[in-house]
Amino acid sequence: MKKFNKTLVAISVALASTQTLAAGFQLNSQSATGTGRAFSGDAVIADNASVISRNPAAMALFDKDSLSVGLTYVDVSVDVKDVNFAGGAVDLGSIDDAGSTKVIPNIYYIHPIDDKFAVGFAAFSNFGTGTDSATLSKNVAAAPFDLLGKTEVTTINFNTSLSYRINDMFSIGAGIDAVYGEGRLTRDAGSTPLVNVDADGWAFGGILGATIELNQDNRFGLSYRFSPTVNVEGDIDTISTANLGLGGPTTLATSFDSLDVPLADIFQVAGFHQLTSQFAVHYTAQFTKWGDFEQITAKDGVATILPGQSGAGSTVNAGDVALKKYQWKDSWLFSLGGTYTINEQFTVRAGYMHDMGVVDDISSISIPDSDRNWFTAGMSYHVNPQNSIDFGIAYVKGEEVHLIENSAIAGPVNAITESSAMYYSVQYSYQF
Repeated sequence: MKKFNKTLVAISVALASTQTLAAGFQLNSQSATGTGRAFSGDAVIADNASVISRNPAAMALFDKDSLSVGLTYVDVSVDVKDVNFAGGAVDLGSIDDAGSTKVIPNIYYIHPIDDKFAVGFAAFSNFGTGTDSATLSKNVAAAPFDLLGKTEVTTINFNTSLSYRINDMFSIGAGIDAVYGEGRLTRDAGSTPLVNVDADGWAFGGILGATIELNQDNRFGLSYRFSPTVNVEGDIDTISTANLGLGGPTTLATSFDSLDVPLADIFQVAGFHQLTSQFAVHYTAQFTKWGDFEQITAKDGVATILPGQSGAGSTVNAGDVALKKYQWKDSWLFSLGGTYTINEQFTVRAGYMHDMGVVDDISSISIPDSDRNWFTAGMSYHVNPQNSIDFGIAYVKGEEVHLIENSAIAGPVNAITESSAMYYSVQYSYQF
């Protein structure tokens, strides 16, 4: 048979979206204390066990067993406005509820083995998203169905870490991440499913970290997380066209064995300074290597020629297909915060973060990406020296983006996108 043409007319798979209002589809929701201070200093403050999610070396700052359990509720608002194509002749209208809500749990436990070693275990999420823009394609015969639909991505990071105190000033740490990823995606042209993905899988990554303690009141932390490419398997089906030399374009139903979804490495450096007995400042600079996120690749496809065409029922080896190209760019975020201890029972905190977008030359309606500003506040109630309850709230505001995305069905599609979100976090911490 002729070589399969890997041009997929009806596919624009977007297994990633910034509807969680962080760079790429990265989450910032690992703790209530972190939410309250815009995650400034989170790699070194070590006021509860959630520090494992940012820097395993900071476990060396604990001399007692510590447990933290938390929950974050994210309410995302996404406006997709003035969607049109054919030079503005066809107007698809607007949608103001393309985002979704998420409940994101976490749990952390640190156990100091002796005055040198500590071990920790954690479950949390670094990546995830959810959008639904399918209503924009209703009642339009030639809508850009390949760009509009439902997307849901969930990841869970199961981490085991070990820290080692070199001396009073330096500590190092390392951890292994077992990352579970799950993705669901649909793109429908009326009653015809163009893309149907329901897949999951596992991958392994790791994290390295270090802390520098100038003294009890001034310290720094840094870490590098090696994020894996998650290969997910399940139902991965598409409808596409290809030129097989049979007298014109041929429509095929293709089933793939798996998808490769690359996740981004994360580097961060943080500082903490206790300026007075009651007030401290802290900050973070974080680099996320989204430049490696070039495309979503479908693996080992087998295509079947649909009925009513020449060669109907025959199969074609589709091989590996780049379902969607992204070519994102690396991004930075910078955050600054302060913590004020009112008394033995109450501590308050606040922060600001500027988070840079990742979309470069290729825009996407499914990815209304832009720079974002975070405004956050939080408090802790210390029930007693062992028990505390933490609360955090964040308002995240993205920029208005005017974009053009090319649809294989409808040609260039114009849209205006804007995103915002509210984060509500609660956490319980216990020191044994």
